[in-house]
Amino acid sequence: MGKSLLITEKPSVAMEFAKALKITTKRKNGYLESDKWIITWCVGHLVTMSYPEKYDEKLKFWRLDTLPFIPEEWKYEIIPQVENQFNIVKELMQREDVEEIYNAGDSGREGEYIQRLVFMMAKPNPNAKMKRVWIDSQTEEEILRGIKEAKDQTEYDSLSDSAYLRAKEDYLIGINFSRLLSIIYGRNLASKINEERASISVGRVMTCVLGMIVSREREIRNFVKTKYYKINGEFGDNKEFFQAEWKVNEKSIMFESPKLYNESGFKKEIEAKQFISGFEGNKAKISELKKSKQKENAPLLFNLAELQNQCTKRFKIKPDETLEVVQNLYEKKLVTYPRTDARVLSSAVAKEISKNLNGIARGFKDEETKNIIKKMVDEKYSTNLIKTKYVNDSKITDHYAIIPTGQGYENYNGLTELQKNVYKVIVTRFLAIFYPPAEYNKIQVTVEIEDKESKTIEIFNCSGKVCINKGFLEVLKPTDKNKKSTKDEKNVENEEENNEKEANLEILKKLKKGQEIEIKNFELKETETSPPTRYNSGSIILAMENAGKLIEEEELREQIKGAGIGTSATRAEIIKKLEKINYININSKTQIITPTKKGEIIYDIVFSSMPDMLNPKLTASWEKGLDMVAKKEIKPSLFMDKLKKYIHSKFDKLVVKM
Repeated sequence: MGKSLLITEKPSVAMEFAKALKITTKRKNGYLESDKWIITWCVGHLVTMSYPEKYDEKLKFWRLDTLPFIPEEWKYEIIPQVENQFNIVKELMQREDVEEIYNAGDSGREGEYIQRLVFMMAKPNPNAKMKRVWIDSQTEEEILRGIKEAKDQTEYDSLSDSAYLRAKEDYLIGINFSRLLSIIYGRNLASKINEERASISVGRVMTCVLGMIVSREREIRNFVKTKYYKINGEFGDNKEFFQAEWKVNEKSIMFESPKLYNESGFKKEIEAKQFISGFEGNKAKISELKKSKQKENAPLLFNLAELQNQCTKRFKIKPDETLEVVQNLYEKKLVTYPRTDARVLSSAVAKEISKNLNGIARGFKDEETKNIIKKMVDEKYSTNLIKTKYVNDSKITDHYAIIPTGQGYENYNGLTELQKNVYKVIVTRFLAIFYPPAEYNKIQVTVEIEDKESKTIEIFNCSGKVCINKGFLEVLKPTDKNKKSTKDEKNVENEEENNEKEANLEILKKLKKGQEIEIKNFELKETETSPPTRYNSGSIILAMENAGKLIEEEELREQIKGAGIGTSATRAEIIKKLEKINYININSKTQIITPTKKGEIIYDIVFSSMPDMLNPKLTASWEKGLDMVAKKEIKPSLFMDKLKKYIHSKFDKLVVKM
């Protein structure tokens, strides 16, 4: 009777598949075998692209007359350190009794690439059916579903094409331009960093990210603070008063005046004081009064970039550390697939979400989490997510958002403290979406001062806002979770600020539209412009995801999200590499990123020679092209032709400059 061979990306994953398939036979040398199944594994990459010297010994030397190097037929080789495991996998794939081969590699583009390279080199039994297992978690139920619903591997050929092209693009740009720029500028670099010799390392994504970091640093370095002056008015009666801020309007005497720095500030203190003096003898009235109730829903779920940013903020860890932690949680069945760009769930998962909730309620012994779930039950909060912003099939490509599976608690006690903390962050973000929105009472007041002589009108605005129903904020508390004390300085500040807003709201609630009020006082508020903030190791990941823009506002991030720089699977590695080759520094305590002297020199070299390599839009467009290949919107040959033209055109321009 024929057998089914299943190949995973690593041994630990193979063991989970073996458990799900109830294979209890003793582990052999590099594989497991039962009556029906053979399970084997890679150990990450088994195959790699060959360096240029494998094509021709002369290419070992970096010379201009051998560039650009663009092979017609690509060469690959087995990585020597893992050759034994490759031979085991190859032998199993070629067995005549193997009727089906299941590719159970990591369910993403890079995972597909690792497996396809092995299949290409191993030349499996041509009579065996090739199938692809695609799973969202490593729970037994999901593994069995993945095997049962495995599709013909050819359905993933476009994803494989995209993966091969990504590797070829990185190889060609990295090797050709690193060699070319080193030949042209290497001596100059060496003299500037006091080294005998120096090479220049560039990459499609890496150089672009370096550009973002250096240009941000130079913005900060060259920033000149500018002072300007705002005007606050104090209005009310002898008992109660409120403050409102002046802002220019079309009927203002200052409309389009060169004396203004911006719509609410003056360039010079004396001119602001002169403006204030013009209010003497005038009266104020309430021209507009808007009362509203505002609702704010819980944020969307985590994708990898958002989780990495959150963990950098809370635990001061690097993105690659976050990925390592969440990958561990995935392999221990506690969370779903981590290398995802989606922040929503599929409708199919949403319909079964009670399984995840019930699993957390039964298995997770954390007291705070138990109370969160208890309130959900007591208050009868709906678990129906269909038709909410948290479910959207159109925003999911390979995988939905990272959520807890509600399983794997037998592995929980073996986790490190950091792993437990990251797991809880994922759990609380998940539970928050079932809570009602936070609700606020808000009043917006417009005060008008009319000068009857000049017939001008000056406007002052203020608002009061108070939370009347915490809703999801009971789960995602807006406090500093890194400190043990629940009454730390930040909480006290928040409390004082909230009390002030609430008191302000009470005063504003008594006002009526058209009411005349006294002008008590005017004061000048000196303020100054502030430089942009440096990236930290988490915020740079968000900026990469959004094609070079660091967008703090979450909803805006979601709206503009398109092709980013790199992928969820590769971004952390890019940051790690830039630090390793001494192009950037990452402060271990704050995670703030700054460029090194060498990094800045490299930036200047690239800027003067091929500046578009620093442009996030160009890098994002290459990523978009790879995505289009994966979606069968363009042919791989078209992408490759454009890549070759780009390389040749750059070489032609640079060589002429020499």
